[in-house]
Parts: sequence; C-alpha cells; structure tokens
Amino acid sequence: MRIGVLKTGNVNTMLAETHGEYPDMFAAMLRAVDPELQFFAVDVVGGEMPDAADAADGWIVTGSRHGVYDDLPWITALKEFLREALRVRVPVVGVCFGHQILAEALGGKVVKSEKGWGLGVTAYEPVATPAWAAAFADGWAGHAVHQDQVIHQPPGSTVLARSPFCEYAALAYGDPDAPDAISVQPHPEFSAEFVEGLIDVRLAEIVPEDRVADARAQLGAPVSNTQWAETMVAFFRASRARSAAGEA
Repeated sequence: MRIGVLKTGNVNTMLAETHGEYPDMFAAMLRAVDPELQFFAVDVVGGEMPDAADAADGWIVTGSRHGVYDDLPWITALKEFLREALRVRVPVVGVCFGHQILAEALGGKVVKSEKGWGLGVTAYEPVATPAWAAAFADGWAGHAVHQDQVIHQPPGSTVLARSPFCEYAALAYGDPDAPDAISVQPHPEFSAEFVEGLIDVRLAEIVPEDRVADARAQLGAPVSNTQWAETMVAFFRASRARSAAGEA
C-alpha cells in the first residue's frame, strides 16, 4: 500500500538533521506498525501537488507553521485536492494543520484562537468512540503544538475527542463507523525529544513563559502515539478493503 504524505511545512534545519522532515516522521511512525507500507512525499508547501487524487492508496496531511486562512496559492489548491480525494473515496488523515485544513475544505471554520498556544502533553476525552477507535475509549494524550483551532464543526463530521482547551480535537468524516477521512489536532508523530527541540529553537521565543514551563515539565509524560499509529494503519487498510470490495 502506497501512502502519499502531503508536506505542508518544513522542519527547522537544526532539528531536521536529527529527526528528519515531517514525511520521515510519519513513515517511521507507521512502518513501526506495518513495515510493508510504502511512502512518498509531495512538497505542497514548495509548490508541488499530486498528479491525481488516486495517485496514492491514502494521503496524510502534515503540520505547518502556516495558517489555513493564509492567502497562499497552495492552500487553496490543497483544499480543492482534499475535496476531490474524498469524492473519489481515497482515504485522508490530517494532523494539526492537516486537521484544520480538512475542516476548512469541508465546511468548517479555523481561526487563530483567543485561547493562545496549546503546548505540551495534553489529555483528551472521548466524545464518540466507533469500533475502529476503541483504543481511545478511556481517553488519550498527545503532544499539542498549536495556536489555531477548528471553531465550527464541518457538516457531515463526527467529533471523536475534545479537551477543555480544544473542543474539536479529533474528527471523522462520513460514516463514523467507516469514515472517509480522520484527523487529529495534536501530533502523534512527535517524540518528546522533538518537542523539546521545537521549544528550544523556536517556541520559547513566541509562547508565554508559563506555558513553555508547563510544557517542559510534561516532557516524557505518556502519550498515545502508538495507538494513533495502529489506528491510522487500520484506517487505511479498512478503506482499501472497502474500495476493493466495491470494485469486485
């Protein structure tokens, strides 16, 4: 199965030397669950777009320092591409910026939140728990690194999780028991070491000191990265099986 990673942001050069770019992180994360997966990256932030929505068996949309409301040509093109991918039933996973742009593309609303920055290990409570999301039935935790938030739920979506800081922390699109797309606000591809590096090279200068201190204190706390990796792989494989059954 070939997964295309839509790269919408660049990792800081200092961090990329150790941790790789976002597509590298996702490939490592999902290959730990399924070593047979194949990956290729599309440099969307650099002006590239896939040749077609069905050029992959599934798509991942990465995080970005940009906002979905920024007046950039590639953001408009990406929204159109995501709508087309879902139209032709190619599954999509969105993370952070990917979560937000899916919501905007499908009728939701994203803004720079008045709540400010969410940073550090954050606990999320389940709102809906379809069978495929059973790993999150008792709640879960993830590395939050965001200032933008979804504030209006997209039509045809189901809220899977929330926190006091983030009302729409995870969404499923279409039939909640067999969704066409899933998305999550925190970063299951981030390690504690990478978050610490982000704080050191960038975030400590732009995030309030108290939130930075809290985030540093939480480094190394348990997160649900493995559960998200397993869930994403299962989502892609179930989508592909449904597609194959429909074609038979």
